[in-house]
Parts: sequence; C-alpha cells; structure tokens
Amino acid sequence: MDRIFELAASFVPLLGTLVAVALVLAAINWTLKRRWKDNPDAQFRFQLIMLALTFSGVLAIILALPISDQTRGQLLSLIGILLSAAIALSSTTFIGNIMAGIMLKVVRSARPGDFITVASLTGRITEMDLLHTEIQTEFRDLVTVPNLFMVTQPLQVVRASGSIITAEVSLGYDVSHSNATDILCNAAAKAGLKDSFVHVRELGDFSVLYRVAGLLEDIQSLISARSRLRAAMLDALHDADIEIVSPNFMNTRALQEGKAFIPAPSRKPARAAAQPAAEDLAFDKAEDAASLEKIRVQIQQVDEQLAALGGEESESSAAEESALQAKKAHLLELLKSADDEIKAKESAEKQGE
Repeated sequence: MDRIFELAASFVPLLGTLVAVALVLAAINWTLKRRWKDNPDAQFRFQLIMLALTFSGVLAIILALPISDQTRGQLLSLIGILLSAAIALSSTTFIGNIMAGIMLKVVRSARPGDFITVASLTGRITEMDLLHTEIQTEFRDLVTVPNLFMVTQPLQVVRASGSIITAEVSLGYDVSHSNATDILCNAAAKAGLKDSFVHVRELGDFSVLYRVAGLLEDIQSLISARSRLRAAMLDALHDADIEIVSPNFMNTRALQEGKAFIPAPSRKPARAAAQPAAEDLAFDKAEDAASLEKIRVQIQQVDEQLAALGGEESESSAAEESALQAKKAHLLELLKSADDEIKAKESAEKQGE
C-alpha cells in the first residue's frame, strides 16, 4: 500500500503541472483572442505567442515527469537536437533571402517605383524589405517575391531615362518595304515616340513581318504607350489604304471582289482622351512608393552636399549650409506627410475590405 501511495505521490507534480499549463494556455488564448478580435493583422503575433507558450509548457511537463535526472536530460537533449535540426534546415532559405535583400540594397539595381520584369512577372516595385520584394502588376495585384528569387533570375529594370517601345505587324508582299517603313515611322512619331525605326523581322510564305520601335521618355505611361503605338499603326496603315490581313485570307473565306478590310471613317469624336490612364489605376501603390523614394533620394543628396561643406568656414558656405538644412527639414516634413497619407490610405482600404 505504501508503494502505491509513493507512486501516486510521484505523479502529483506532473498532474499539477498539466493542469496549470492547460489553464494558463486556455486563459492566455481567450485573453488574446478577445483583445485582438477586431485586428486581423495581429493573427501572426497571436500564433507566435501561443507557439512559444506551448513549447514552454512542454518543457515544464518534461521537468515534472517522475523520471530520473539522466532520462530527463536525455529527453531535453533530444528536443534540443530536433529543434536545432529544424532551424538548420529552414535557415538556409531564410538566410539566403536576407543575403539577397542586402545584395539588392547594395547593388541598387532596382528601387521602389521602378518597372521591372523578373522571370515571367512584370510590374512596378512597391516595397523592398530584407526578406521579400513586393511587386504591383499591371492588373493592380500585389505579388510578394522572395529576394532569393530576385537575385537568381534575370532582372530587367526599365531605365528612368526612357525605354524602347516596340510593336509588330504583318503586311503582304504587295506593299513596298520602303513605303511601309515611312508609314510605320510616322505612326510611331504620332504615338509620342522619338527616334523611331523599323526592322524587317521575317519573310514569311505569305507576308512580311515588320517591327516598329521608338524611344519612350515618359516611362510612367509605359502600358498606355504600347496601346497608343498599335492604335497609331492601325490608323496610319488604313489611311494609306494598306490592308492588315494575310494574302491567303481569300482562300478561307469567300469575299466580294474589291472588298477591302479597312473600317469606314468614324464621324464620332475620339474617346481615347476620356479613358482613364491604365497606369493610374494599375500602379497606385507603386506610384506612392516611387514618390517616397524620390524624396529619400533628395534627402540623401542634401546630406552629401552638407558633408562636402563640412570643412569650409566662410560666410558663403555658412549661408549655403543654412539653406541646405532648411531644405532638408522641408523634405523631411514632406516625407512624413506623404508616409502618413499612404498609411491612412492603406488603413482605409483594409477597413473597406
């Protein structure tokens, strides 16, 4: 009987620890859920806290087990080995993303607001963090890309000074290539492109493939410029009575003699000007990020100018330094105001969802 009482007494600390751990976890779980029930962003913090507390509870239960110190030490060592192995296996990607993020910051090949293409993803950068980069696509979607993917894939960045816009069209062999070149170059000029040129890309069995290209200096209208170029090509070719149709079209569909596939001139005023710019709708967050980045660059330039004046003590340098300090203060106010406005907009969007 004494043996039974001794055995039962040895399990009392374990039962007490189990009850205490269960009650504490239940109380904290109820408290945090009640506190953060209206804050969906706190879900991640809630999970981390409960995971840490659960792990601590498991350690407390192991310490309360009625076993020898040697066996208890072996159990704790086993848990430590398993935890270390899990961290080691997962840290490869984690550390890789951190190193890739540092590389992107140091190389500065891309900044928030830039148009980029990485693999098959095209859009504008909205955020560049240590672990990931956020890209806003032309459909206004936000895509989170690990930094490790950014540095292991070819990264194409549209230069701020301008980008070459291209479009292709197939014309029949009955159209002189010199005539087609003049018409397409004029179309590119009407679309707002500079230094336009035309290349003959392919001599097909039934048609010739032309590529027209030109320099777009305002890269903020990159998507709209491509549409404008194709629309200008349509108008220019139709005005010149050139059909944009394959010569073997007659073999697949019976048509009236002399039928030309050119739309009749429209008497209605053009509605293109009334359409909203695609970039304003698609890249709203990227445009906000670009404006913040421009202010930060200006602040950095002012700091460099102040550093250059550090060793001078003349009256002119003192006046210039005072003007630069005032400019920096103004830029810092603009940065804070723009940042607060963006945060307010994001908060309103989340509440609207």
